[in-house]
Amino acid sequence: MKPFASRYLLVAMFSVLIAACQSKPAAPVSAAPPDAWQQLQQNIASNELATAEDQLTALQAQSADDPRLEPLQRQLAEAYLERSQVVLQKGDVNAAATALSRARALMPKAPALTGGVNGAIAQARKVDLDRTEAALKRAEARPPAKVLDPKVQSSYVPLIMTSGPQLRAQLDDIATDVVNYQCDVIVQVAQPGEYRRLEKLLKARVSKLNPDLQWRIGRRVEHGQATQMVLIPRPL
Repeated sequence: MKPFASRYLLVAMFSVLIAACQSKPAAPVSAAPPDAWQQLQQNIASNELATAEDQLTALQAQSADDPRLEPLQRQLAEAYLERSQVVLQKGDVNAAATALSRARALMPKAPALTGGVNGAIAQARKVDLDRTEAALKRAEARPPAKVLDPKVQSSYVPLIMTSGPQLRAQLDDIATDVVNYQCDVIVQVAQPGEYRRLEKLLKARVSKLNPDLQWRIGRRVEHGQATQMVLIPRPL
């Protein structure tokens, strides 16, 4: 009986081993992807508002009576409203108005919620308009420029170094534009010694026209290049 029992036990163990080798490992369980409602909430939280608005529109078409729609719509509107306030504080009035219009479209029954931002945007637009009008008036009040072009950021004036009378006349015109257009000046010279003489001559003329003017003059040495002055008008 013992030999038979031993053989039976050996066969049983061998069968269990074969079964274990033939069995396939269990496939790992992957996490289920978030549903459309979760994706919408995630996009609102991450400030992907345009994508969230598209998702909201799709859900409204699919599940018009779902009670989850209204709070999500309000949440998205509040996110747009917050964006409008943030970009307005940064000075981007157009972006603030765009975000505000999206918030209004999402909460048409609660116009009071957007009233504060709307008033701030209107005030910012008025300030911009007033600033532009004031700049235009200042530009119109200025006399015509002598040597610079007021429409560009900087004007280059080559100097006639071979004629004393012509150079003095140029410096008179440059000084007039420096005062009338509040210019800073860069003197481009071939030799450093030229700068000291031209600086002295121009400063004397500007001081005579307006001794209280705050302006700057600097130099740029360009060997082998013609001597010239660069006039940089300050913004209106």
